[in-house]
Amino acid sequence: MRLEPLGGGVEVYVTDAHHFSTDTILLAHFAAVKDGERVAELGTGCGTIPLLLIRDRAPKRIIAVDIQEEAIALLQKSIAHNQQNGIVGASLIHPVLGDIKDTDAYLKAGETDLVICNPPYKLPGSGITNPDRSKVIARHETACTLEDICRAARRLLRFGGRFVICQRPERLTDVLTALREHDLEPKRLRMVQGRADKAPKLFLCEAKRGARPGYMDVLPALIVEDASGFTDEMKQIYGSYKEGYDE
Repeated sequence: MRLEPLGGGVEVYVTDAHHFSTDTILLAHFAAVKDGERVAELGTGCGTIPLLLIRDRAPKRIIAVDIQEEAIALLQKSIAHNQQNGIVGASLIHPVLGDIKDTDAYLKAGETDLVICNPPYKLPGSGITNPDRSKVIARHETACTLEDICRAARRLLRFGGRFVICQRPERLTDVLTALREHDLEPKRLRMVQGRADKAPKLFLCEAKRGARPGYMDVLPALIVEDASGFTDEMKQIYGSYKEGYDE
C-alpha cells in the first residue's frame, strides 16, 4: 500500500490490486461535477474519482459504491488521511460496501444528480484471466454487466440527471444500446487517442435520464500526446496532479 498525490494536497492510498490510470483522471474531468450536486460512483475501487471531484469542487455528497471490502477499506483510509491533512471536502465522500445489482437495498431511487462509472472493459471469458480476483472484477464483467450498471444508474438518477461512463471503442455499440434501453439518452461523446495519428483507445460518454432521443454532441477527439509529450489540453486536465501518467 502506498500514497499517490492527486494535486491540491489530496492523496489516495493505492495497492497493486486497487489503483488508477489515465482513464480514471479523464473520466473525472469529463464528468464536470458542479457544486452542490449529489453524486454516486459505481465501482469506485480505491476511490480516486471521488477524491478528484472534491479536490476541485464542492458537491453536496458523493456515494462511493464497491463490492470489494478491501477497496472500501482503502477508501476509508484515504478519507481519514485527507481529513487529518485538512482536506475538508473528504468528509463529503461516503463509502458503501454493496453490489451494484442491489442498490435498492441501500440507496434511494431518484435522488442523484450525477452517476459515474469506470466499468470493466472486457466481457466474461475474453482475454487472459488474471488469477487475482480483484483484477478480474475490475477488468471483466463478472461481478456486474453493462446492463446492470445502466439499470442501477437509471434507478439512482433524478429525471434529467447525468450518467458518465468510459469504455473501449470496440464496445461503443454495446454502451449506446444499453444506455437507450434504460432510458439514458446519450448526449455527449468524446474519443480519446494516444496520438493524433493513432486510432482511439477510449471513449467518454454522457447520457441523461429521460432526455429525448436526437441530438448528441460529438466532441473533437482528445489527443493525449504529441511529439513533445503531453498535449496542452492533457496538461490542463492533469493540472496539479503530477508529471507523467500510467497506461
